[in-house]
Amino acid sequence: MNEIWRSYFNRKTIFSLYFVLSVISLSAQKVIIPIATESNLILLQTDKENRLKTVYFGKPLQNKSEYSLVSEAYNFNDDNAGIYNSAYTPAGTWNLSEPAIQVKHADGNPSLELKYVSHKTEKVDDNSSLTSIVLKDPNYPFEVILSYKVWAKENIIEQWSEIKHKEKKAVLLQKFASANLYFSNKDFYLTSFQGEYLKEMQPIETKLQQGIRTVDSKLGTRSMLLQNPNFILSFGKPASENDGTVMLGQLAWSGNFKLDYEIDSYKNLRLIAGINPYASEYLLQPNEVFKTPSLVYALSNNGTGEASRNLYDWARKYRLLDGQGERLTLLNNWEATYFDFDETKISSLFKDAKDLGVDMFLLDDGWFGNKYPRNDDKAGLGDWQENVKKLPHGLGYLVKEAKKEQIKFGIWIEPEMVNPKSELYEKHLDWVIRQPQRPEVYYRNQLVLDLSNPEVQDFVFGIVDNLFVKNPELAFIKWDCNAVIYNAYSEYLNKKGIPQSNLYIDYVKGLYKVLERIRAKYPKVPMMLCSGGGGRGDYEFLKYFTEFWPSDDTEPVERIFMQWDYSYFFPSMATCNHVTDWGKQPLKFRVDVASMGKLGFDIVASHLNEKDKTFCKQAIANYHSFKDVVWHGDLFRLVNPHENDISALMYVSKDQNKAIVFNYLVNSRFKITATPLPVVLKGLNPNKKYSVKEINLYPETTSSIQSDAVFSGDFLMKTGINPNVTLRRTSVVLEINEVK
Repeated sequence: MNEIWRSYFNRKTIFSLYFVLSVISLSAQKVIIPIATESNLILLQTDKENRLKTVYFGKPLQNKSEYSLVSEAYNFNDDNAGIYNSAYTPAGTWNLSEPAIQVKHADGNPSLELKYVSHKTEKVDDNSSLTSIVLKDPNYPFEVILSYKVWAKENIIEQWSEIKHKEKKAVLLQKFASANLYFSNKDFYLTSFQGEYLKEMQPIETKLQQGIRTVDSKLGTRSMLLQNPNFILSFGKPASENDGTVMLGQLAWSGNFKLDYEIDSYKNLRLIAGINPYASEYLLQPNEVFKTPSLVYALSNNGTGEASRNLYDWARKYRLLDGQGERLTLLNNWEATYFDFDETKISSLFKDAKDLGVDMFLLDDGWFGNKYPRNDDKAGLGDWQENVKKLPHGLGYLVKEAKKEQIKFGIWIEPEMVNPKSELYEKHLDWVIRQPQRPEVYYRNQLVLDLSNPEVQDFVFGIVDNLFVKNPELAFIKWDCNAVIYNAYSEYLNKKGIPQSNLYIDYVKGLYKVLERIRAKYPKVPMMLCSGGGGRGDYEFLKYFTEFWPSDDTEPVERIFMQWDYSYFFPSMATCNHVTDWGKQPLKFRVDVASMGKLGFDIVASHLNEKDKTFCKQAIANYHSFKDVVWHGDLFRLVNPHENDISALMYVSKDQNKAIVFNYLVNSRFKITATPLPVVLKGLNPNKKYSVKEINLYPETTSSIQSDAVFSGDFLMKTGINPNVTLRRTSVVLEINEVK
């Protein structure tokens, strides 16, 4: 045994001496690294052991010369106080708290130490910079690079880690967080968002207590279905719209995630965010780089409203595909036909789309499969050829017929999935994620294809590519994903000798590769991200998609709450809102609610009576007149539906010349004869004059809002205006224009 250990230490001697000599001068003085936006500052600092610690999170300090005094003020120089605030906490050595990273070295050693080596900050443009910090193990050729990309004006930070090594054999990564944040403020409030199918994005705010609160997903796909990678952290008091320090965050990863919120024994908060290590130990080969997903967070000292607006500005300019462009209004056939249609029935709906005034017709599920026709959700998925009985002249005929009506044509696909009753399943069983020794478990009668397999990646890319090659004027893709991963097992990984624990991660990476190929060839074609409702929607996916579907629950009152909660994180142009027949609310109410985002219709337009049809046409015309304000303006949440009988929010153009205010009755338990108080507006110019006009009036009704009155912005933002929401006026939309 002594000989074994002597040999072990000899192998490490040269590397260890080199490492010690390279950092000995660094240990003599503290290294301070600021991560700064215009309104917030994070300070990282090395300690006497040359470990990197977080010593400050808060408002910017005026004097940079005082950065070095911060750790003393917070008593982080005390050995006990400093055990929790590591900038990236390793496992197996000095740390006894929840680690950010845990590994098993090639020689089987399960310990890791990380010490500061170097850092650099590079200017990306006038508004953004990238800071990279190198940490290394003193005894192993193993390193982690911590990356912080900062957008100063928007107060946005994107944080991730890159892990690599030069050991002789593969290293087993057992945990690999994207970020390890530390906050020394007292009293922390977490708003997380739980849910289920048709009840997505349900907010729960709790005061964090000592111990760990974990939010995670193990579904493989549809990662937002039950838990949610979006969160709000509030410091010192519960989250508020217009004041207080808050963080709006999201782990931008489209698979299993884990967010740990730990209140330590000093009552400070540790946040560790990353891929869920559940069943996901990852074998990293020498010289390969494992890049974690990003934690994206918006910081504000003025409440969630400002944080959301900054996040929108960042998303539209830097992340959301075509975020500064347009979106297409549409009519979808799903509720009009479900699976029961042919090309004659579909073609007849084009006239309805044109008559309503929308931009596009979207053909939903059911257009494919021949040996196993897609006449219900039990067959055909995976066989992406037009059903010759339903569409004898193919999709190309429908594209041309839609063009004759001067509308665009879009199509639904679900390329990651397969029905057992399909030709694809019969020919390529080895492409399916399934345990060969276990009974198959289905979700909506389907299974998930193995996107860790490059052949499957080619197949999925080919589905999209083939559609566009054959139909170059195809204008839109709705990309669905209805199943989660059961019986996680990859025949491809098995044949390659790769551990099955790589599957959850390699599936998502494979999906990203497909999307990168699609966008390389078709960079701007609009694509909607759908997942049986709100199962998917994150800022990594939204690099490739123009929008996402928040929920299959289109009941309009429920949608007011849901869209309100999504609005903390996503600009309105990214959320698809459709008018359907769900609920008991009048058509006007449903259209008004759907107009607070990217508008679509899922109705049988030919069944509308004349008044309904007239209203829809006028409402769509109105929408086209104000959609730019909704898509690209600033959102102000005015009256919270979770706390009041009414809900109100408004969108204001960047030049403050125009605004749209949406007001709704959300509680009809009591007889409300008038809105009890005026709604105080936000975001206007106090020195400008504005007219207020009610729009989207139903035929043969009149407004109680005086249309010829002129108000100052100052008056509207201090006194407000009463929308007169009642049981007879459950939905009121106000258009505000500058009077010159």
